[in-house]
Amino acid sequence: MSATVTIRPAGERDRAAIAAIAELDSARPPAEPLLVALLDEELLAAISLADATVVANPFRPTLAVVELLVARERQLRTGGVRRWALSRRSLRRLRAFAPGF
Repeated sequence: MSATVTIRPAGERDRAAIAAIAELDSARPPAEPLLVALLDEELLAAISLADATVVANPFRPTLAVVELLVARERQLRTGGVRRWALSRRSLRRLRAFAPGF
């Protein structure tokens, strides 16, 4: 069975999960608007589109999804769709974290 990684804008339904992750990460919830990263249906990380502050679940391997969030935030901030690629190392981490990616 393969896992699905989703990057999407945060909604009202995500507030409690973002607050919980921020608390686990010993941080405040980031300023809105936010993008979130989910593995299947589990919210693992969020990034602020206002200031690029990130919170992530410290008890899950989140480096690869955080790198995806940062890349997408950067893409949105620069105002265009630009080609971007994960490093081979990051791609290996993402595949280990989400088999089938």
